[in-house]
Amino acid sequence: MTLRLAIPALLMLAVAAIPFAAPQLQLLMNLALAKGIAVVGVTVLLRAGQVSFGHALYFAIAAYAAAFLSASMPGADLALVLLVAISGAVLSGIVVGLFVVRYRGIFFGMLNLAFSMIFWSILEKFYHYTGGADGIRLPRPTVFGMALERGPFELIMFYLSVALVLVLGWFTIRWFASPTGQIFQTIKTNETRLQYLGVSPQRALLSGYILSAALCGTGGVIMGIVQGVVTPEFAWWIRSGEMVFIAVLGGAGSVAGAFVGAVIYEAVRVYASAFAGDIWQLVLGGFLLVIILFAPKGVIGIYDAALARLTGKGLTGKGRSE
Repeated sequence: MTLRLAIPALLMLAVAAIPFAAPQLQLLMNLALAKGIAVVGVTVLLRAGQVSFGHALYFAIAAYAAAFLSASMPGADLALVLLVAISGAVLSGIVVGLFVVRYRGIFFGMLNLAFSMIFWSILEKFYHYTGGADGIRLPRPTVFGMALERGPFELIMFYLSVALVLVLGWFTIRWFASPTGQIFQTIKTNETRLQYLGVSPQRALLSGYILSAALCGTGGVIMGIVQGVVTPEFAWWIRSGEMVFIAVLGGAGSVAGAFVGAVIYEAVRVYASAFAGDIWQLVLGGFLLVIILFAPKGVIGIYDAALARLTGKGLTGKGRSE
């Protein structure tokens, strides 16, 4: 148990030291952490056996909400921008969720994709308001009323992302362990039993759907602020597929795996595109293929198996990495 806690703690300390030990990796890691938060949202739905191919919708809604707010209120504080952006994602999640939670399987996934593509089309066509394919700038917000230079602001955003990873990761794990979370996960194993017990599966799925929208929105607004620009690509179906890709890579259903998968994905994508620009998608696809064939539980599954060998013990359900 000590080793299980020590390794993640050391990894988080290593991440926290990046701005000083390896500043050239700070932006890459910040983008990976933002994407990891969004992937946790997809992971939440995977726990209920549902795959969404359109959760980039909330990623984009939060980012554009932040951009529109910053344009209408120059110098808006970072806390206000985050609050408005995430609220926009949550409200959208409630509206869309009330419709899609009535469906399961491929219908659930494709309906989410449809909503995401509708929003992408709006972003592309209403270019007078959204900037079209070029997107719109998202100026740096103030921090407690102070306008910071690029360096200090990026440092604050990096550590804010680290803090959000810890807080939201812990909250999601605790939510899974709560009575509501347990009911939510029962949708995957025995939805009929919930109905016999007088529990509404739609209501249970809606609660998780709203949480997933909030997480995707948080990742989207962090990504937008760090990049300084938001584009319709945030809502494009490839972004949603990317989130599912990362969730499978890290370990489907694992909160820790979402962050580990995001870091690995961003590192492989960036360096593969830099050194193998014409075939980087092939490198990335081959990497995922190896994981699926030889480690179906993802990177976290490999970690759990290695830890089990080190400790000389098998892993119980509670022993597995969340």
